[in-house]
Amino acid sequence: MDGSRTWRIHLLGGLLAMGVYVLLPYGIARDALYAAVGLAGAAASFLAAVRLRGAVGLAWALMGLGLLGASTGDLMWLYYDHIAGLDPFPSLADVFYLLQYPFVTAALLLLSRHRRTPGDRGARLDSAIVTAGLLLPYWVLLIEPNIGGHDSTFGQVVALGYPLADVVLLAGLVRLLAVGGARTPSFQLITLAMLSLLSGDVIFTSTVGAEISGLPLGDLPFLMSYVLWGAAALHPSAGDLLRTSPDGAPVFTTRRLLTLMAVVLLAPGTMAAQLLAGFEPSAWPVTVTSALLFVLVVARMALLLHRLQEQARMLDEVARTDMLTGLPNRRTLDAQLAREYERADGDGTPLCLAMIDLDRFKQFNDAHGHQAGDLLLSGAATAWSLALGGRDMLARYGGEEFVLVMPGRDLRDAERLLASLRVVTPQGQTFSAGLALWDGRERPSDLLHRADLALYAAKEAGRDRVVRAAGSRPGPSPSSTRA
Repeated sequence: MDGSRTWRIHLLGGLLAMGVYVLLPYGIARDALYAAVGLAGAAASFLAAVRLRGAVGLAWALMGLGLLGASTGDLMWLYYDHIAGLDPFPSLADVFYLLQYPFVTAALLLLSRHRRTPGDRGARLDSAIVTAGLLLPYWVLLIEPNIGGHDSTFGQVVALGYPLADVVLLAGLVRLLAVGGARTPSFQLITLAMLSLLSGDVIFTSTVGAEISGLPLGDLPFLMSYVLWGAAALHPSAGDLLRTSPDGAPVFTTRRLLTLMAVVLLAPGTMAAQLLAGFEPSAWPVTVTSALLFVLVVARMALLLHRLQEQARMLDEVARTDMLTGLPNRRTLDAQLAREYERADGDGTPLCLAMIDLDRFKQFNDAHGHQAGDLLLSGAATAWSLALGGRDMLARYGGEEFVLVMPGRDLRDAERLLASLRVVTPQGQTFSAGLALWDGRERPSDLLHRADLALYAAKEAGRDRVVRAAGSRPGPSPSSTRA
């Protein structure tokens, strides 16, 4: 049968079974139907495990074991209630019920580990904040009232086991929801199934198994979790639980911020509710939870600040760097040239500047394509940079033009450096250059202008040469003729 229809049939059949369950009178038939729905969910999970294999198959197998444990508990309770005529607490059925939680939590942690992204540290902190905040109402409403009042240690352990298992399962669910990954229909159905399970536990524990017309209040959420789990396992997207989201790391959205704010306010809100209701406030649990939340929130803020600083650094790097060649751009050139002016003026050392232009670059682009032209520009930038000294700076000025700032070099030394650059120019290409020496008075823009005029003269003279700018030494230098 087509998988796109199978899960719908299972879901509709499960909802129909829930309706029949509500209409059936108390008796073995009703409880047998209850157990059958759970076994159907377990069978669907095992089927997905066999069909998918790998890590996702293991996750489905763990969830199937959890559902099988709960269904076994249902069958044992059917025996106690309708065959043996017993109402034991605690019993072996409770052990099987509790087995559901470690298996399902292990599946959630397995999925979380495989869905992790590079920005997962923030997701871990977010899940820790949510878990710590929700633990307080669990403690006050469900865990603390179950401490004491039991005849045996086993009874005490079982009574505390349910709310504690809920906390562990909730932590696993929050962890899974906090990390990245695609929110497929199967993933959403699993999430709804676990929320149904948790709500059923809260209702059952807080109402101490209260009934309406002979129907326990927590039964319908438990049944719904079975149905949703089976539908998730049979859905065509069951194999995509490990698929990462195309958006990458989870973004710190306004919704996430509001969720964290609401969770953090649970601690003072719990104490305020107790005071308003006239109950004795849970001072120590509130104090410990508040301190833990404070530390976690500060850690989250520190992580956000670090990420903002890193993004600011990257933006600054992008603003100062030419994206194609990786060289400093014109903005960085202007700033560096101003600093070199101050240094040269202070210590009296020479400062040379060359304007470099790849010869016949347009013809190269037309002949080989723009991608080849880009490779030539980036290759030339890399080759020239490797030949420079420690204080020299090569920047991309625009198009196929580059500017070389040479602090501490006189004209002859600068010409020798340019000759070494000519040797390593890739793909047999040549360049023309205009060379200018700072006269100690002119502005950076004037120095660049003189170098640009000299570059124009080099091109007019036949290219593949270095020409000294007027004011440095008229005409081409003897060593700058065509190689």
